Amino acid sequence: MQRLRAGLHTLIDFAGALAAACVFLIFVLMIVGGVGRQLNLQVSGVNDVVAWLCAAASFFAMAHAFRHGDFVRVTLLLEALPPRARHALDAVCLGVATVAVAYLTWWATLFTWESHEFNEMAMGLVVIPIWIPQSTFVLGCWLLLATVLDELVLVLQGHKPHYQTAVEERHARGDFSSDI
Repeated sequence: MQRLRAGLHTLIDFAGALAAACVFLIFVLMIVGGVGRQLNLQVSGVNDVVAWLCAAASFFAMAHAFRHGDFVRVTLLLEALPPRARHALDAVCLGVATVAVAYLTWWATLFTWESHEFNEMAMGLVVIPIWIPQSTFVLGCWLLLATVLDELVLVLQGHKPHYQTAVEERHARGDFSSDI
């Protein structure tokens, strides 16, 4: 189980790096597009690619943000509870999250599969099969599902979730920037 979890954590970190690479590519393409327009160069299609990279960055970052405690969570009630009650509520919340993310993942996968099956093409200046950029949505959803499920198993085994430990470590260092 430890090797499987370590592999998942490596995959999560890789997805986070992919998200960062997407953000960097957005930056590069926006600069190229802006300079290209000033020099009257043909830069059509840049906006299509930037939009797809924005989506890819968001979906690749979901699992990484969740695991590291950077996902938006309302902890006001959780922090007021005694440890045993907090642990039980964490398990319930992760159970609900698992069901919700599984539902999202199912429909994202089905939606993208149908785009592939019907050979649907992107409707913009860059005409490619739309399932290609949609696949980042699917991959991000599957990775988030695996991450939420891993956290649920961890909590059911009696451990603290990684996102809680990450936030506590940041607070211990005096870093409250994620709480703003």
